[in-house]
Parts: sequence; C-alpha cells; structure tokens
Amino acid sequence: MTDILIIGGGVIGLATAIALSQKGANVTIVERGNCGKGATWAAAGMLAPEAEKLEGSLLEFGLRSREMYPKWIANLMRLSGQDCGYWCCGIIAPVLSESDCLALSQHPKYINKSQSHQYQSGLGESILGSLWLPEDGQVNNRKLAQALIAAARSLSIKILEGVTVYEIARDRDRVTHLETSAGRLQSDHYILATGAWTRSLLPLPINPIKGQMLSVFDRDRKLQRVIYAPSCYIVPRQDGSIVIGATVEDRGFAEGNTAAGIAQLLNNAISVYPAIADMPITETWWGFRPHAPSEVPLLGASDYKNLILATGHYRNGILFAPITAKLLTDFIVDGKTDPSFQFLKR
Repeated sequence: MTDILIIGGGVIGLATAIALSQKGANVTIVERGNCGKGATWAAAGMLAPEAEKLEGSLLEFGLRSREMYPKWIANLMRLSGQDCGYWCCGIIAPVLSESDCLALSQHPKYINKSQSHQYQSGLGESILGSLWLPEDGQVNNRKLAQALIAAARSLSIKILEGVTVYEIARDRDRVTHLETSAGRLQSDHYILATGAWTRSLLPLPINPIKGQMLSVFDRDRKLQRVIYAPSCYIVPRQDGSIVIGATVEDRGFAEGNTAAGIAQLLNNAISVYPAIADMPITETWWGFRPHAPSEVPLLGASDYKNLILATGHYRNGILFAPITAKLLTDFIVDGKTDPSFQFLKR
C-alpha cells in the first residue's frame, strides 16, 4: 500500500507527487486518461500574476510561486534531463482606451505608446499605452508536462494511467479506499487533484469553464514578449510558435472548436499584433479550466481527515504549481499550514 495516493495527473498532481517523493513519501498517481493531457496540455503556460490582476492573498500566492519558478524548473530539469521552455520574456498588457490610459498613467509600470513599441515592435495602432511587467513570463506547458512525467518516473513514483476512479469510499471522517476500474486502491492519505472533473467524485463547487485556443507560426520570430490584451493573450514560443487564447465559455464539457470562437480570437489578436494575419495556423484545440468560487483554489484539509484538496486553480494552475506542491507537502509531511493564505482550508 502506498503512503499517498493522488487522484489526477495534471500539473498540480504531478508537481505535488514530486515534492512529496523528494521528502521521502511513497506516492502513487491515478489518472483516468494520460498524465499531463488535460488542462495542463491545453494551457498557454503564462506565469502572469500581475497581468492576470490577481488581488490580495491570491496575488501574494501567485507572486511567491513565480519567485519559486527558477529553482523549481532547475530541479525538474535535473530530474528529467528535459528542457521546460521556461522564459522570463516579460509581458506587455496593452491599454486600448484614452480613459484607461489616464487611469493607469500613475501606475509605476505604465509605459506610453512610444515606449510600448520600443519594448515590442509591430504592435497595432489600437495600443495607446501598456503596463510593462518584466517579471511575468511563461513556460512551455507541453514541455513542462513531459518533464514532470519524466521527473516523476525518475523518482519511482507509480503512475496508473487509464484508470477511472468511480468512488471515494468513506467511513465517518476518513476515506477508506478508492473504487476504480483497476479495482480497489488504498492508501494512508489521498489528494484530490482532479481539476474540472472534481464534481464527479465530491460535491465541491468546481465548474468547468471551456477555453478555445489556436497557434500560428512566426517564421521571423519577431514577437519576443507575451501580449496580454483585454480580449486575448498572445504567447510567443522560442521555436516560432505563437499560442493565442482563449475564449471563456460556461458550457459544461461541450467539446470542440467553433468557427465563432476561433474567429473571435484571431480578430482580437490581429488588432493588437497585425503580423498574425499573414501567419499560418498550425493547430486549434480546447480545454476546461477548473473554476472555484471567487477564482480561489481549494487547498488543504477536507471534511475527511486523510483527504487533502488540491483543485480549482482555474486560469493559474501552471503558475500556482510550485507553491501548491510545497504547501501541500509541508501540510502532509510536517503538519504545517502557512498562515499567510486564508483560503487554505483547515
């Protein structure tokens, strides 16, 4: 029997498994599909607590996690031998109206139209100014997923893919076992990291929010900053790919891309970076974000003594992964809860 069984093999489940294993725990991950192929695979990989305009303790959570990224990535690269596409390229958050320019003119990171074009050439004429956020950046989420899986395997973490959890069996205040397609699984501790699919196992307030996305190819690689506009974000990769996202659709688990969704993204992206109009489309896809009330993740203790929650990270699962893994590991291994974050469930 394993010490800790993690339900869900996305970025949160994998990151937490690695942190626990490095603290000496015997960890198993159970994943209904393939690890790293859900919201983690569909994301853009932005590390953008400032561009996302997080507030209060959630902003502090994001800033602390962003600060952890260099050492966290170095550890993953050492374990996996793989590059994660981590790039501190900075983010330009365009301002598109005179009133917003006036409102933001005293912001310490505000730059005018001329300065915006100096930081990134080729911006659209609709951009009247912007916030320049040099510490925000990105990681290549698909490379990150592959590195996380390789790192987990290097630590002999057991990964059960293609195994569906049908029920979290409970007796009074404890989880007794999981009923799964591979039979009954038991552990001392359980971590629920099922993202948008959380409600299928527990009645928690997590809802799927669909996002459609696409990518184009920039042969000239002239875009060197993430552009986080009010109506879209544009994320250049170092290999010339540009990721464009994302719609926000409260439609349950409705699959597929739509002409309207892709057209909306392209029109918005072209308006802020016109060169996209001539770039070939290379891929379209969609994913489901796990939305929690007030966009605050559910982390820490549950109603059951040996079940820990790690879900509801919404748009910021990749950003929040390092600090989530650390806090959950501290909580499980050492019994410590960081008092800075009131949203950590006791």
